[in-house]
Amino acid sequence: MSTKTMSGIASAVVILGLFLPTPARADDCDRIARLLDAKDVYGYVITPITDEYVTRTFPGRIFCAVIFRQWPVAFEPPGDLSYSNVGVIARDHISFITSTEDLRSFFAQLGPVTDPDAAQDAGRTWLRLSEELEQDLFFTFSEPAVKYSSTQDGALVTGQVLVLNGGTGEIDLSMPFDRDGNLGDVQETNTVRAGIRPICQATKLLDRDRLVRRMAEQDILVMGRSAKTYLDEQRAKAGPKLKKAIDRIWQRIVDEGR
Repeated sequence: MSTKTMSGIASAVVILGLFLPTPARADDCDRIARLLDAKDVYGYVITPITDEYVTRTFPGRIFCAVIFRQWPVAFEPPGDLSYSNVGVIARDHISFITSTEDLRSFFAQLGPVTDPDAAQDAGRTWLRLSEELEQDLFFTFSEPAVKYSSTQDGALVTGQVLVLNGGTGEIDLSMPFDRDGNLGDVQETNTVRAGIRPICQATKLLDRDRLVRRMAEQDILVMGRSAKTYLDEQRAKAGPKLKKAIDRIWQRIVDEGR
């Protein structure tokens, strides 16, 4: 193969790469952080949503989970946001999905979907974004599971995500498409409920009352690894004895794989 031909192929690959959808990276979400910082907003955690099916469903957009901490101290979000949000970056525009109704409006932008794989991607994307609207930094969810079925009127994607840790419940989805691939009325059923959250348990690990100590330990063990940030914060301002108690309970979490 000639050098000229190889050069042409390389150029084509580079050009093609410019148009391929790529998942969000951590630094892609910095624009949202700068926007919130400019408003003197605190207590938020921003995480890029990197699932490839999300990028395939909405190419050209970057999605970032924007979660305001509620436990043990709540940080009030600005008036246009809720505690759990999805930030959407599209070129020079930043918008936020703050509720299921916002999610429904956002999916109204979805073009015709006639390919079964693309329809399943759309279902997974809905569930992935919907779970972030429930996230409070203590939930762990399953991977979205979806099923595609042909119907007399077009097609139907059904799916589900389950709460694995941090609470109970699930999110169920029914996403219809007509014969032309246009999205119909999406139905979602949400039974997600939060479990134990940090309040003051770490400070009670040395309580004089043995029962109080046991209750504090059990709560922390149930929260497991999701309590790491809370325990680190409490440890930073604890005395030597409490630090040792926090270290012991964390080591138990690690040893038991919680």
